[in-house]
Parts: sequence; C-alpha cells; structure tokens
Amino acid sequence: MEAPHKVDITAEITPNPNTLKFNVNQTLLESGSIDFPNTQKAQGSLLASALFEIESVIGVFIGTNFITVTKAPAANWNNLVTPVTEKIRALLDSGETLFSKDAPVSHESTAGGDPEIEKKIRAILDNEIRPAVAMDGGDITFYGYENGVVTLHLQGSCSSCPSSIMTLKMGVENRLKSLIPEIKEVVQVQ
Repeated sequence: MEAPHKVDITAEITPNPNTLKFNVNQTLLESGSIDFPNTQKAQGSLLASALFEIESVIGVFIGTNFITVTKAPAANWNNLVTPVTEKIRALLDSGETLFSKDAPVSHESTAGGDPEIEKKIRAILDNEIRPAVAMDGGDITFYGYENGVVTLHLQGSCSSCPSSIMTLKMGVENRLKSLIPEIKEVVQVQ
C-alpha cells in the first residue's frame, strides 16, 4: 500500500499586510481562481467555509495551488497562521471534495472590442502579468477593451492591497501601453 501524500503548506507574505498566501503542494483548481469575499459567497466551497469559521478571517481566495487568506485589520497573524494552516491541512488530508460543481470559478471574460488587440492583451496578461500577480497571492482577469481602455479585475490579495492602484497603473498599464500603442488607460472593475 502506498504511503499517503503529505500535504506541505508554506505561508508567504504578500504586499497586503492583511493577507497571507498559503502555498500547497497539491492542485486545488485545474485553472482559474475563485474569490470568496465573505461567508455568504463561500457556500459552494467546503474549504472557504471552513476557513471563515476561524475568527477574524474576512476573505478567502483560491488559486490553482494556493489559498490567500485575508484577516480583519485588528487581528494578528501570530494568532491566525497556525489555525489556518491546520484547517487547510485537515481538509486536504481528508480527501473530501473542496468545491461544489457549481462553484464560481473565475475565467477570462469575453468582450466585444477589437479581437486582435484583445488577443494581444490576453497573451501579455497570461504570460507576464498573471504569473507575477499570482506570486503575491492574487489574480487579474480581463473584462474588456474598448476605445483604448482596458478593463481588468484584481482579486485575492491584490483586490484590497494598499498598492493595488500602483500595481494597476504603474505596472500593468505601463506594460500594456509599451507593447500595444492603442491602449490609453487601464481601469479596474469592482
């Protein structure tokens, strides 16, 4: 009989002081991400619901192999890291289904702008920007492109990070403008 696969979990700081990224050595989602900004939205996820049971957890974001947890500003990570890690480990070890089949997995939106420019934007986002944002415990999804304006949605640690506007304007907007001259501005949808 094969030995059970040990779940490895490492906590990592993010640019958002109220958010930690918990990396796991398992695939949680094949692709995309799921954002659970509150307990009510967590109903389709055993994992997110369990994490919201921990006092001071106010947000859960799940990527392909990480979970980003946001705490209440007054809470202290020293009191939360161990319960969060133990809850994640227990659920992953249990072998239970972590999400219902209708959990709201976030994938890229399809828009009605210029298809060639949208294709270029998506390629840059997928190959350069999304991997960098995922390293900080978040995700960024494409919503649309129209009249020189790119609309994106920041999720996970990036959604409430104090530097999210800088990430969007200085990082994403500057990179897209440098590669696609038709782009005038990048804005975030809520």
